[in-house]
Amino acid sequence: MVTLTRPDGTRPEDLHLSRRGLTLALTGGYAVAAWSAEAQPITTPPDGLVQSEVMLKAADREIPGFLARPAKGGRFPVVILISEIFGLHEYIRDTCRRLAREGYCVLAPDFFVRAGDPSKLTDFQAILKIVGEASDRQVTGDIRAGIAFLKAQPYADVTRMAITGFCWGGNIVWEASERLADFKCGVAWYGRLTGDHTVGDAEGKHAIDMAADLHNPVLGLYAGKDSGIPLADVEKMKAALKAAGKTGSDIVVYPGVQHGFHADYRPSYDRDAATDGWSRMLAFFRKNGV
Repeated sequence: MVTLTRPDGTRPEDLHLSRRGLTLALTGGYAVAAWSAEAQPITTPPDGLVQSEVMLKAADREIPGFLARPAKGGRFPVVILISEIFGLHEYIRDTCRRLAREGYCVLAPDFFVRAGDPSKLTDFQAILKIVGEASDRQVTGDIRAGIAFLKAQPYADVTRMAITGFCWGGNIVWEASERLADFKCGVAWYGRLTGDHTVGDAEGKHAIDMAADLHNPVLGLYAGKDSGIPLADVEKMKAALKAAGKTGSDIVVYPGVQHGFHADYRPSYDRDAATDGWSRMLAFFRKNGV
C-alpha cells in the first residue's frame, strides 16, 4: 500500500507499489507515484460530454490543456481546474468530467509540460524537480492563457467563472485568487498556505501573506489529520481573512481525515469527506453566481 498524506505528494520511502498497482497506474493513466493497489477510483462516463485536448497560447509557447463540457448547445459557466503535482493524469481528467456533468465547461491546463510529465514517474525527487520549474510567474501566465482561450469559445461564459484545485493546485487557487480578478470564487482543496512547497512570488510571499489581496471569495477544504499542513496554519489563515474583512471566504476542516481525502486513487481517500466537500464546492459556486 502507498501512504500519501503529505501535502505535495509522496516521498521515495512511500513508493511500495505492488506489481498490480504499478501496472494499473501505467495502463490506466493514473499518477504512478501515488497509486494505491487497493484503490477503486471513480469512473465518470463521457456520454453527453465533449472532451478534448486543447492548446493554450502562453507567453513563451503553446501548452496543452484538458477540456470537458456538456455536448448540448449553449454557453456554460466555467471552472479552471488546477492539478496536483502529478499533472493531468486520469483522476484530474475524471474530475473535469464530473464537473462537466454538473453543467460546467472545465479546463485543466498542463503547467508542467515544459519540464516533463510527472504522471509517469515514481521518483519523487524527479517529480519535485519538474514541479519546481513552474514558477509563480509562469503559472499565473498559463492561467491567463486558459482564460483567453475560453473567452474565444462560443460555449464558455467567462462572466461566470470559478477556479478549483487539489494539493499543489489548492495552493494555486488561493494565489490565483489573490493575483487575478477574473474569478467569481475559488475552492481550494487542502492547498498549502505557507512553507517551502508553495509557489510564492518574487518577494517570497505565500497565500497566507496575501490574504488581504483576495479578489474573490475562496472556500478552503482541509483535513484534520494532515501531516503537512498544520491546523495552526489553517487558523492563521482564518484570522488573516477575518482581519482583511474577507467575509465571503470560509475554511472547513474535516476531523479525522488525511490530506488527499478527495483523491479516490489513494489510500487517503475518504468518501464521506470527499462527498461533503464536493457538495460544498458546488453550493459555493452557485452562491457566488457560477
